[in-house]
Formats: sequence, C-alpha cells, structure tokens
Amino acid sequence: MKTLENKVVVITGAASGIGRALALDCARRGSLLALSDVDEAGLAETAEQARAAGAREVRTDRLDVADRDAMTAYADSVADQHGRVNVVVNNAGVALAGDLVDLDWPDIDWIIGINFSGVLNGTKAFLPHLIASGDGHVVNLSSLFGLVSMPGQSIYNATKYAVRGMSEALRIEMLAAGHRVGVTVVHPGGIKTAIARNARVSSREDQASTASFFDKKLAKTTPEKAAEVIVAGVLSDKSRVLVGSDAHALHWFGKLAGARYQDVVAKVSKKVLPAKTTVV
Repeated sequence: MKTLENKVVVITGAASGIGRALALDCARRGSLLALSDVDEAGLAETAEQARAAGAREVRTDRLDVADRDAMTAYADSVADQHGRVNVVVNNAGVALAGDLVDLDWPDIDWIIGINFSGVLNGTKAFLPHLIASGDGHVVNLSSLFGLVSMPGQSIYNATKYAVRGMSEALRIEMLAAGHRVGVTVVHPGGIKTAIARNARVSSREDQASTASFFDKKLAKTTPEKAAEVIVAGVLSDKSRVLVGSDAHALHWFGKLAGARYQDVVAKVSKKVLPAKTTVV
C-alpha cells in the first residue's frame, strides 16, 4: 500500500489519543474513515475535527471491541457501505496496574477482553474484507510492554505480547497464502494520552500516583508524532513499528541483555516506581 488516498480506513478507540491522531492524519491524506469508540462524545469531536481536516467521508459508531458479535456486524456493515475495506487499525486499549497477586479477576477479564480479544475480534472480523480488497492492511497496537516486561504490568504485558504473537503469525500467513494484506504491529513507548488516568489499579496501587508517574516520567511522545510514525510504517509495509526513543532504547536493551534484563528492571523499579499502600 503506497497511499491512503481513497482508502477505507477503520480505526477503533478513535475518541482520543493515538486513535484520534491517526484519524486526523488519514483525513488529511484523503481517506474514507470509519471510526468507533465507547466514548460517543469524544468520538463526535474526532469526527468533527476529521471533517475539518478534509476527510472525504466520516462514519462513527459506538462499539465495544470486546463484543465479538457487535464487531462482526460492524465489519460487515462498513464493507457493505463502502464496497470494500482497506485498512483496519485495532487501536482501542486500556491499562491495569498492580502486581499479579493483588489483581482481581473482573479487572483481569476486562483488560484481556479489550486489549487482546478486542484486537483479535477486529482482525478476524475484517480480514475477509481486507483480503477481498486486494490492497489491505492490518495495524495492531501492541506496546513497548509487548517487547519487554515490567513489574506491576503483568496482565497488560500478557495482552500486548499476545497481540504481537498473533499479528506476527498473521503476517506470515498472509505472505504464505499470497494475499495482498500487510500486517504491522505497533509498539509505542510512553505516549501523552489519558490511558493511565483511565486505568484500573489493584487495591495496593494509588490511582493518582500511578497516573502522575506515567504522565510526568514516562509519557514523552505526542499522539500526533505517534500517528506520523505509524502511518509511515504502514505505507512502507513494515512488520514492526517502534514509537518513541524509549521504545527503541528498551527494545535494544532487552535484546542485548537477554533474560537478564529482568534482574536489572527489578532493581531499578524498587527505586523509581510509586510506593504501594499497605493492606491491613
């Protein structure tokens, strides 16, 4: 895929953050947009901005990506409306902070349902339409934490590693079958979005401290820059896209140190991560 002009681009989690930035970037490139989110107010704002940016057409839908039946129906509806689908960006995602021993099952099920099942649902539902287009692309959002693991992020890590594994296998399948469908898995580092402020936490984590630590210490890259890097990666048919200097640095650290990176991270985390509350 060499251009996004006149391409039907589907973006989940488009109400804010990277999803909104991607929608605006694609709008300026002449794409036809199908945007979804559970945040209808934020989604309406994105659509308004996309139209102002020059989008040829903008469709919006309230969609829970964890709802498989709803995703399947949505994919068929978008394909019926436009006659094709060219790009699917499975961007919707959430965060959950806390050591595994402290996490509650409802929160674990919640993040798996959105971060992995949601990406799987979107990929599976749209894949036949992407294959039929003859010029398709799947873009799945993993994370820097889909390359290296961090304490307090066990289930978030698990979902992002799962997205990476599924996406890499899918790319191989498309190549082996001769389908003209590219697959790009994206690994952003700290992006200036509201994901930490909207995250769930265990009973031993302080929500405000966790969000403040992310916003002040980790979030270094703007959503707009992230969108620029992602789109460039798609148009270059890259299999893996790293976003942010932190993503590049930690990726290489993990590769060079091997499994021993875990020992280093354990020592450093004791000094830099917010303190946990005491359970009485």
